[in-house]
Amino acid sequence: MNVGIVGLGLIGGSMAKSIKARTGHTVYGVDLNPETMTLARMCGAIDAPLSEETLPLCQILLVAIRPGAAIEWVRRHAPSISRSTILVDLCGVKRVVVAGIGPIAEQYGFSYIGGHPMAGRERGGFTAATDDLYVGASMILTPDKRTDMQLLETLKAFFLDIGFAGLTFSDPEEHDRIIAFTSQLAHIASSAYVKSPEAQKRRGFSAGSFQDMTRVARLDEEMWTELFLDDADYLTAELDVLIQHLTEYLAALKAKDAARLQALLRDGREKKATAGGN
Repeated sequence: MNVGIVGLGLIGGSMAKSIKARTGHTVYGVDLNPETMTLARMCGAIDAPLSEETLPLCQILLVAIRPGAAIEWVRRHAPSISRSTILVDLCGVKRVVVAGIGPIAEQYGFSYIGGHPMAGRERGGFTAATDDLYVGASMILTPDKRTDMQLLETLKAFFLDIGFAGLTFSDPEEHDRIIAFTSQLAHIASSAYVKSPEAQKRRGFSAGSFQDMTRVARLDEEMWTELFLDDADYLTAELDVLIQHLTEYLAALKAKDAARLQALLRDGREKKATAGGN
């Protein structure tokens, strides 16, 4: 099978490396960075560039760039995409991307489904990409009324082959609502937490808790700004909830109310137990 990948950063690069490490598929890739293209060719992550000549050959096309750029790339290249191609975007938000790409796919007759691999690292770029990033991870797909079972079976086999533990199905609205809490809020909280002046004085005083809280503060601010703004309605709602809960802890501490503080901590522990580890 021929697989095309648009964008060879952490997500797209890891897709390429995973495909080449675990399957016999041919991978065509493209990235705006010439150095990335050279590295991808040299390490065998792609077999050849994704071009106007190779694009029509792809049975699966993965678009792993930012939401706005993904929509624009598909719009520009849609005439060259085969009607037999399954296009999957790998963007971190779904409503704006599905609304943008869906009508283009319908117009030109190729299959399209929104996707989001639930895996990542604190560092981005092709050099951070690995062939095991997706091992055990969940692949979210957002099928709609036009999605047929054969397409889903093809994608299930493909994603399981490259290491994913399984597929999770959602709709764009649900995806963006939940991801605002499970991913975006964590990045904002981490970014805010690490701004304390004490963060620069913590050497010798930090262990796992500090590392856990600050890991995702090392982010690509341009990409995450776009993701946050595309999901601003759900993200601001989650921020309001977090700020409300933090205010409760603050009030208990200022009042030196041990019973109230203990109750808040107990409630958090119990909710963590109910929520589970993942």
